[in-house]
Amino acid sequence: MTRKTSVGGQAVIEGVMMRGVNGTAVAVRKSDGEIEIKNEKDVPWSKRRSFFKFPIVRGFVSLIESLIIGIRTLNYSASFFDEEDEEPGKFEIWFKNVFGDKSDNIIMGIMFLVSLGIAISIFFIFPTFAAGIFKRVHLYNPILLNIIEGIIRVGIFLVYIYLIGKMEDINRVFEYHGAEHKTIFCYENEEELTPEKAKKFKRFHPRCGTNFLFLVMIVSIILFSLTGWHSLWQRILYRIILLPVVSGVTYEIIKWMGKSNSLLSKITSYPGLLLQRLTTREPDLQQLEVAIAALKAAEGIEDGLQKGTGENYE
Repeated sequence: MTRKTSVGGQAVIEGVMMRGVNGTAVAVRKSDGEIEIKNEKDVPWSKRRSFFKFPIVRGFVSLIESLIIGIRTLNYSASFFDEEDEEPGKFEIWFKNVFGDKSDNIIMGIMFLVSLGIAISIFFIFPTFAAGIFKRVHLYNPILLNIIEGIIRVGIFLVYIYLIGKMEDINRVFEYHGAEHKTIFCYENEEELTPEKAKKFKRFHPRCGTNFLFLVMIVSIILFSLTGWHSLWQRILYRIILLPVVSGVTYEIIKWMGKSNSLLSKITSYPGLLLQRLTTREPDLQQLEVAIAALKAAEGIEDGLQKGTGENYE
């Protein structure tokens, strides 16, 4: 029997964030070996306004919300490993004096905008610029040009994932990513939530954000082909305008894949599952313990796990 659940998560620095019926929970393994758990009650944006519930719209709204939560939880996990004796710089002191308690939110907002701008530049603007070179060699078919642009975009994405996976810190995050997936699989299959039970499951999950990002690349090829092939600035404008549609359509596909066991859904999810070989690593039992702690807190499961001890996981 399989439990129907929409619980999902994200790997962070030495920890895992899970989002479930009880809110958002982050579990981090501190340097002293203890597990710190932070649980926040929250209501998804898609449930706050009726307009946000519409198909396509809910996908884009969920994407923005996930990016904001992701940056916030990454900053939270990183705070446990900051140098304790490191003194704040002059700019940091000035910034906090000017903005007070709002300084952290402002910094997070700036980080979000900068990260979004860099991602759009690398994965959308540069590929359309690079594909424009082929038009100069008398290739005028807009569909072929958009396919070439898509291939360049996917290529950049794969190289980026491969290279960052070589970094030691990112490799650790990828291990926690694997722990997140195994734990969710264990929960969905109604197995006892222990590291030993979770370890036997696969680390590749169809609802993974990696699948989402890869499908964004594919959906963008199809939708961008409908816009023709105009000047560079027109192409860039069309791509920015269509980003909400691309993310919304992709979200609906991912949602369908998570519920369907059809042959078509398996074929659709297969490339993303292969890509998870790059974005996940096999976790150890301690990492699985952290992921389980996060899931239990997010789903409101109480069975003896004490916050901050990391000793009991049965």
